[in-house]
Amino acid sequence: MANKHFIIPEVPIHGIADRGKGVGRTSTGLTVFVEGAVPGDVVDVYVQKKKGNFAEGLTDRIVTPSPDRIAAFCQHFSVCGGCKWQNLDYEAQLRHKQQVVEDALLRIGKVEISEILPIVGASETTYYRNKLEFGFANRRWLTKDEMGNDNIDATHALGFHRAGFFDKIIDIQHCWLQPEPSNALRNTCRAIALEQELAFYDMRQHTGFLRNLMVRITSIGEAMLLVSFAKNDKKAISRYLDAVLAQFPTLTTLVYCVNTKMNDSMFDLEMRTYFGKGFVIEVLGDLRFKIGPKSFFQTNSRQGKQLYDITAAFAGLTGTENVYDLYTGTGSIALYLARQCRQVVGIEEVPEAIGDAAENMRLNDIQNAIFYAGDVKNVLSPEFAALHGRPDVVITDPPRAGMHEKAVRFLLDLAAPRMVYVSCNPATQARDLLLLSEKYAVLKSQAVDMFPHTHHIENVALLELR
Repeated sequence: MANKHFIIPEVPIHGIADRGKGVGRTSTGLTVFVEGAVPGDVVDVYVQKKKGNFAEGLTDRIVTPSPDRIAAFCQHFSVCGGCKWQNLDYEAQLRHKQQVVEDALLRIGKVEISEILPIVGASETTYYRNKLEFGFANRRWLTKDEMGNDNIDATHALGFHRAGFFDKIIDIQHCWLQPEPSNALRNTCRAIALEQELAFYDMRQHTGFLRNLMVRITSIGEAMLLVSFAKNDKKAISRYLDAVLAQFPTLTTLVYCVNTKMNDSMFDLEMRTYFGKGFVIEVLGDLRFKIGPKSFFQTNSRQGKQLYDITAAFAGLTGTENVYDLYTGTGSIALYLARQCRQVVGIEEVPEAIGDAAENMRLNDIQNAIFYAGDVKNVLSPEFAALHGRPDVVITDPPRAGMHEKAVRFLLDLAAPRMVYVSCNPATQARDLLLLSEKYAVLKSQAVDMFPHTHHIENVALLELR
């Protein structure tokens, strides 16, 4: 039966698994991961893959809807896949995210935790992102209703990639993730491109002119638009950008780049400021952050502040501490804590991010922060600790893969009295906490919902040297 498609009837969905899929179990003990199902549903499952004692598939029919199931508010929900939980009541989302964290730490990771605090939900569950990226494409993803309709333009799209289809874009009319003027900007950029008869990018042939957009909108109303072109046609670029500016003269800054590579990454490209100051300003607490087109920054500013407040509370700073901030990014956590400690030392692998951190340190007149560019596992050393002193508190906020084992071993040798572990992946956090339990006790844990309607979850843990 392996790898053959078939229907499993009436599967009760009891939880949520990786990437937001519903998870259920049949009467025969088969675990089933189901796209489009939410906890509490009973569904018929169209199985696409079966191996051993688990299967993966799609919701073929909802037999009994969950009491927590609601109508999605976005017109693109069924095809976009970005906000997979719009059909699940937000309070239920929070319950299940809390359960995901507890399962990862307690049941799977076997981590002993003295206190698990309630998840911090978002006050704004729509228009909460300060950054979005969109792609131009000459192949538009068509819904079942649109297929065969000759009146539908399938050759021009500006929006998000359809999951699993690198060359097709879902043409987004209204996105609920970012506040205005995001939708107006994107729709105007599409309209101007069509009016000027500019070629949308072909991701198979690597031809065309318009490639990508990035929109940043900060909590104080500043807006940045970055346009990526596939050709360095200066006249066409100026004509296009002038038309955008004519429609949006209140843009804080307009930046462009020319990308002739085979991939869409823009971090290794020259950014050219066409209008404005070349950056926007975001505010977190009493700090101002200068954000350029390549800057790394929390994409949910409101919940970012909640996350940093919890981190600060767990750190318990009194003004005398020496703090290490590992995987510091643009130094946002380090700078947020700097005025509450004697010194903070940040380490980050991406040199551009360290440049942003140094710039934001100057912007906020902070004198007691030091930043280093390099891989944490290589920078942390006895010589580094001798130079900067043994830390009283270590803050670590690694990527989804968690900390390298070499970094964990050094932290065990360093034996800082207190550690705050901020994670975007409770599974790898649990793995690292178990390794650190050799010398540390986990006193507290608290999850923060940074991305409503998605499966993503942040968790903060407080560790104390035994």
